[in-house]
Amino acid sequence: MRLYYKGQNTVIKTTSILPIDSTKKLLWVDLQNPLIEEIAEIERLFEINIPSRLQQEEIELSSRYTETDDYIIANSNFIQFHANNQYENVHVSFLVKEDLLITYREASLQSFAECVSKIRTNPKTFVNGKMILLAIFETRVDIDADLIESFSKQISGISKQLSEGNNENSSVLKQIAALQETTMQLRANIIDKQRVTSSMLKSQEFNAEEKDRLRILIKDINSLVEHTNFLFERLEYLQNTILGLVNTEQNKIIKLFTVVAVIFMPPTLIASMYGMNFKYIPELDWKIGYPLAILLMIGSSVIILFIFRKKKWL
Repeated sequence: MRLYYKGQNTVIKTTSILPIDSTKKLLWVDLQNPLIEEIAEIERLFEINIPSRLQQEEIELSSRYTETDDYIIANSNFIQFHANNQYENVHVSFLVKEDLLITYREASLQSFAECVSKIRTNPKTFVNGKMILLAIFETRVDIDADLIESFSKQISGISKQLSEGNNENSSVLKQIAALQETTMQLRANIIDKQRVTSSMLKSQEFNAEEKDRLRILIKDINSLVEHTNFLFERLEYLQNTILGLVNTEQNKIIKLFTVVAVIFMPPTLIASMYGMNFKYIPELDWKIGYPLAILLMIGSSVIILFIFRKKKWL
């Protein structure tokens, strides 16, 4: 549990809720993996109801953003990436009561850490909890933009592999499938923020300056949504390209087997004719019968090869 007070030209951080310093303005209460007792104490002190984990995971708009007579509740998902392209969704609740922001989360998030750095660098701009709320979302959008840029570089690398022909189809397809999954997950998180920020913009609790920042934030989010759509289209194109290359390779192999089968069909026919066990076959008494049969088999194969070459089938 972290508390941030507005001091003179600074923001003071403490980790104890009691006693609340009435001489300073409380801006932000950040709850990360809090104890049940701490949650109960916060709810009692500020007369609020912090959403449960089940309420955080609800996807209905009424569960993502709610306004009561006393405070605003906004639930949003923050995607967190780990090594080997592993990711997890971290559910975060934002409660705004007058000028106070209360956040509840169960994991450490880069956007929160960077927002704290911004507060320490320029505390004068953070006059209330709503400003901190907007700063967290703006920081998250910047991080999402960096992730999209990273995905774009990975996709360009895959495209370069395909153009150079240095690839293993199964390996590249796995890379594409993994990027598709992470891109879809990132897009879902960005759209979730789009819904929440749009609801904030409609609220009467935000002043004109805050709404201007929200409009800019929504524009940035919309551009990220468009970019993720573009990335997904690129991934689908690369996937279709790889599948086309696989089909081409398979067709070459089938073509080769077909040509070989056709070349050996006439010799097989000749050999089968002279391998029949009939008593009266005129060529049986010929001294040149065997060499003639061999020549017929070779000649028939050469003629078929010649026809294939002339038709440009080989």
